[in-house]
Amino acid sequence: MAPTEVGDGNRDGWRVVWTAFVVAVFGWGIGFSGPGVYLAALHRIHGWSISTISLAITGHFLVSAALIGWLPDAYRRFGVARVTIGGALLAAAGAVAWTNALEAWQLVPALMLSGAGWSAMSGAALNAMVAPWFGRDRPKAISVAFNGASVGGLLFTPLWSVLISDGGLPLAGSLVALAMIALVCPLVWRFLLPAPGGASKAERPLPRRALLAHWGFATMSIAFALGMFAQIGLFAHLIARLEPDFGPAIAAFAISLVALCAVLGRTLLGWLLGEHDRRLAAAANFLMQAAGSILLALGDGMVPLAIGCVLFGLGVGNLNSLPPLIAQREFRAADVGTVVALTIAINQAVFAFAPAILGALRDLSGSYVMAFLGVAAFQGLAAAAVAWGRRFS
Repeated sequence: MAPTEVGDGNRDGWRVVWTAFVVAVFGWGIGFSGPGVYLAALHRIHGWSISTISLAITGHFLVSAALIGWLPDAYRRFGVARVTIGGALLAAAGAVAWTNALEAWQLVPALMLSGAGWSAMSGAALNAMVAPWFGRDRPKAISVAFNGASVGGLLFTPLWSVLISDGGLPLAGSLVALAMIALVCPLVWRFLLPAPGGASKAERPLPRRALLAHWGFATMSIAFALGMFAQIGLFAHLIARLEPDFGPAIAAFAISLVALCAVLGRTLLGWLLGEHDRRLAAAANFLMQAAGSILLALGDGMVPLAIGCVLFGLGVGNLNSLPPLIAQREFRAADVGTVVALTIAINQAVFAFAPAILGALRDLSGSYVMAFLGVAAFQGLAAAAVAWGRRFS
């Protein structure tokens, strides 16, 4: 039986999926949602400029981008379980370092630790955990595993807010780090260490250079780089954008609303996508997010801003889960893992600059209108790029 069909309907495969779900909860709760929390908290506590903290967040994503492309090699040498446990330990150390920083230069070692940890708990990592167990049911399995990312945002942003309010930023970071080590590491060791039973020897993967020269890969990577640039930038600044209007508590609730909508959007796509065109689904997703970004840029009052959060949120999760599904359809099984890792690495190298660029635009203009309208424009370009790539699939 081929490796991509091993786990369809298999209990062991679904245990792997739920383990990946837990990894995603903590990975996104700390590695993705964390930077937005750090930005608002460090700016409020230390008075450091938005652009300075945003630059450190950019460094966090650049470090991760530099490492993600080599994850397939690390998995072949050390195994998925060991690499994931190492990532969890590094992410925990990074959270402690970010939340205990007393001077701006201390963000440099913090971003190096957190970036390394995030690389081993991001979308490429989740795909590596789940893909060997599933073939035809992969959209459903990917949907469930990646929903952990949205649940992480749903739970962790208000959790961060409560912990910081009650115990201070350093204690909050330490508690979150300890919880991740205590829950993630044992689960990963128990359920990710075994390989999928019945898997046959995989084909030899193509060289990275050949994959990079493929137009299907290029259009997918460009589209999701633009879309994730917009998404990461907006997400990193959403709390800071909403706090002046609604205060910290309601702003944190808005992040949870986005995360809840991301779960709904990804679940619907996972169950309804079937054999439908995955690139057209991605284009529609980008355009929906663009509409939400425009409302967040120009909206005034609870209703338009809430609708903006919903439209943006419904597409958030699909930007992580769609690249593995497009790659599954358009590339050989032996190349899917490398394609996904390279896509995420290249995209992350691009969108890593989003928090800093949006922060600079905010500081220059005095508001987030220009920055968020730019986000909407990038999402429109992403829709055009991914749809154009259908001719090469």
